[in-house]
Amino acid sequence: MNPLAWLIGLALPACGFPAAEGLPTPPLMDVAHIVRPASPNTSLAAPEAYSPDIVTPAYKLPADRLFALIRDVAVSQDRTYQAALYPDQLQVHYVARTALLNFPDLIMVHVEKTGPDRSGLIVYSRSVYGRSDFGVNRKRIETWLAALQAKIPPPRER
Repeated sequence: MNPLAWLIGLALPACGFPAAEGLPTPPLMDVAHIVRPASPNTSLAAPEAYSPDIVTPAYKLPADRLFALIRDVAVSQDRTYQAALYPDQLQVHYVARTALLNFPDLIMVHVEKTGPDRSGLIVYSRSVYGRSDFGVNRKRIETWLAALQAKIPPPRER
């Protein structure tokens, strides 16, 4: 870890740890009741019923397949670490760290089974520190959704 991040960690403790360390293990999140702060340092991608910043589509994939694909996307991102996994509920939490000062952001991913071969996706990204995130959380979600879309095979011709 860079010495500046260690020094910042004296004032902002979670910055002084590597990976997902230094933060409590995220509990299972009730996605139907996400309460966002007034500060502009979060972003939510979800089906339209959740009033998100980014509307996610209905995926023509079984929920467990979508869950595997989005987890593949998450672990392929730089400085992103799994913090908690709730496989039976199709929910996983990550910590993403900034390159320079090691600031942590929290990302929750949840897949909803909406039918035998259909599913929905909720991604909630938020900063641990600061009032503004300069659009980082939204950009992260956009990047993850684009990477996910690239992994989904196109529908077969009949």
